[in-house]
Amino acid sequence: MIERLDRLFQLRERGSDVRTELIAGVTTFLTASYIIFVHPAMLAETGMDRGALTTVTCLVAALATLLVAIMGNAPLMMAPGMGLNAFFTYGLVMGQGVSWQTALGVVFLSGVVFLLLSLLGVRQHIVKAIPLPLQIAAGVGIGLFIAFIGLQNLGLVVRNQATMVQLGSFSTGTFIGLLGLLLIVVLEIRQVRGAMLIGIVVTTVVGMALGHVPLPDGIVSLPPSPAPLAFQLDIASAVSISLWSSVFSFMFVDLFDSLGTLVSVCRDARLLERQGTVPLISRLLNTDALATIGGALLGTSTTTTFIESGSGVSAGGRTGLTAVATAAMFLLALFFTPLIAIVPPYATAPALIVVGLLMMRHVSQIPFNDIQQSAPAFLTIIMIPLGYSISTGLAFGFISYVLIQLILGQIRQCSLTLIVIALLSAVSLMLG
Repeated sequence: MIERLDRLFQLRERGSDVRTELIAGVTTFLTASYIIFVHPAMLAETGMDRGALTTVTCLVAALATLLVAIMGNAPLMMAPGMGLNAFFTYGLVMGQGVSWQTALGVVFLSGVVFLLLSLLGVRQHIVKAIPLPLQIAAGVGIGLFIAFIGLQNLGLVVRNQATMVQLGSFSTGTFIGLLGLLLIVVLEIRQVRGAMLIGIVVTTVVGMALGHVPLPDGIVSLPPSPAPLAFQLDIASAVSISLWSSVFSFMFVDLFDSLGTLVSVCRDARLLERQGTVPLISRLLNTDALATIGGALLGTSTTTTFIESGSGVSAGGRTGLTAVATAAMFLLALFFTPLIAIVPPYATAPALIVVGLLMMRHVSQIPFNDIQQSAPAFLTIIMIPLGYSISTGLAFGFISYVLIQLILGQIRQCSLTLIVIALLSAVSLMLG
C-alpha cells in the first residue's frame, strides 16, 4: 500500500513520506477549517438554507481538493473563497437585489469564462495586462471588505443615517466576540495551528456557558441534505448585460488569487521549475475553474485555492497525498453538523477580521511614493469596502489607471487588453 502511494504521488522523488503527508493534510485542514463555520453563516444571509450550505461547503472543499490531488499532485486545498463569498452575499444578492439562484448562475458563468480563457490562452494576456499595483490592491481591498463585514457581524460597527457608520453598543455578544478576536490574534502570533478554529470553538463555548448559545441537539449525525441548493442556479437570468461586470469580477479575483497562491505555496514546497514557473500551472488553474463550475451547480460561491495550504507545506507536505488527507477531513466534518449549527455570528466575526488582517499584508508592495501607480491602487482599495462591492473597486482602479496614462501621454504603456477592460468597467458603472 505504501509503495503504491509512493509511486502514485512521487513521494520519494519529492523527499516526503506517507506519515509526513498525512500530518500536513490535517494541518492544512485545521488552519482552514474556519471556512466550515464562516462561509455558511455568510451565505445564509441571502436566504439560502444554512444546513444545506454546511454540507455543500464541506462537499465542495473535499471534491475540489481531491481534484487537485488527482490532476496536479500538489499539496493544495480548494474551497469556497473568502471575499468572493462576501461579494456574492453583499454585492450581488443584498446589494443589487439579485436572487441567490441568479447569483449562482453568475458564479457558474464566471467559471466557464475562466475555463475558456485558460483553454484559449487568453488568460496569460490578462495577467500581463493588469499592472501589479492593481493586482495587489484588489487583495488588500477585499481584506478591508471582509474585516468591515466582520466588525458589523460583531456589532462593533452599526449604521448611522448622518455619518453612514458609527460605533455600536457593547453587548454581551460583542464582548465575547472581542475576547475571541484577542485569542485568535495571540494564537496567530504564537503560530498555533488552527488558531481560528480554536477561537471560534472557545467563543462559542463561552457563549454557551453564559446562556447565549443553545446546547446542540447532538454531536454526530447524518449531514443535512444539499437538495435545497443543488442545481438551483438560474443561468438564464444571469445572462444579463448588467451582470457581466460581476461575472468578470468573480473571474478576475479568482484568477489572481489562485495565481498568487499557487506561486507562493509551490515556492515554499520547492516545486517551482528553474525559470520560477509552477509546473502544471495550466492544469491547476483549469482545476480551479472546474471547481467553481461544480461548486455553483451544488450551490455555493466561487471556489479558489486557499493560501492556508502553506501551513501544510510548512509541515512537510509536498504532494497530492496532502490534499487527499485534507479532503478526507472535510468529509469527516460533514457528520458533526449539529455542533457547527449552533455557532453564533459573533463567534465567526473574529475570524473574518483576522482574515482581513492577513490579506492586508501585501499592501507594502504598492509603491505609494509613486502617485502615478499608487492613486489607482488606492482607489481600488478604498472603493471596495466603501462601495460595498469588489467590482466597483476594480472598475475605479482600471478606469483611473488608463485615464492617468492617457492624460500624461503615456497611453502606450497600457495594453489593448487593459484599455478594453477599462472601457467595459466604465460601461458597467454607467449602467449600474
